[in-house]
Amino acid sequence: MTAEPRALDAAALRAALDTEDTAARPWRRLDIVEVTGSTNADLIARSRDGDDIAGAVLLAEHQTAGRGRGGRSWAGVRHGQIIMSVGIATDGVDEQRWGLVPLLAGVAVVDTLSASGIDAGLKWPNDVLIGTAKIAGILAEVASPKPVIVLGIGLNVAVRPEEIGQPQATSVYQLGVEADRTDIVRTLLARLGERIGQWRTGDTDALLDDYRARSATLGARVRAQLPGGRDIVGTAEAIDGQGRLRIGTESGSEVVSAADIVHLRPAGDGAVE
Repeated sequence: MTAEPRALDAAALRAALDTEDTAARPWRRLDIVEVTGSTNADLIARSRDGDDIAGAVLLAEHQTAGRGRGGRSWAGVRHGQIIMSVGIATDGVDEQRWGLVPLLAGVAVVDTLSASGIDAGLKWPNDVLIGTAKIAGILAEVASPKPVIVLGIGLNVAVRPEEIGQPQATSVYQLGVEADRTDIVRTLLARLGERIGQWRTGDTDALLDDYRARSATLGARVRAQLPGGRDIVGTAEAIDGQGRLRIGTESGSEVVSAADIVHLRPAGDGAVE
């Protein structure tokens, strides 16, 4: 098998947005750029300049200054990844539910990979794993002045091992699966639309049940590294209704949110992310 990266088919993707499928309705505009620093930053800048980005989909063939959680850098490979940011309207949604967006995105990515025959899991809160190797990352931010959640997804597709440059990362290509990026984006937008619909209507119990069923963290021994050098070591016991992780320790249980932690690793793992 050879990786032959092809450009995304903008016409096919825009045609998919025009269907009557309810899963496609959250998206009203789709743009593809050849290269940019960060698709998330671009959407946030458009919002700041007065553009209504709710329902916007922005894809880049290459990204030079991508960002992960905690401001960590994220490198791109031209025509080898899905680099996508979308704007999600927050009107009518309780702010307490906004933090669930990265989790619902993780479920959508796992289900998209499943459609290609790939069995993936979710490392809390928002990394998509094949075994212990990362295949996708997710970052959610809030744009202003009108609060719109900007959700960024980076998924390794037609990327060779030497192009990834990280031992704990993988790609669809490395897994031996033939998959077209345009088809994956079409499926991902549909799955995202379905999960956003659940989130908007308040059907968070079903959404979280699906997240837990795909979790690679629950039941594992973990080390949560907090700012200031404090660590919480114990067993990942549960994910609560706000998407927070409950860790059982020798002295009891502690609950952490995604905003609370610097890293979450298997207990005893000294690897650097």
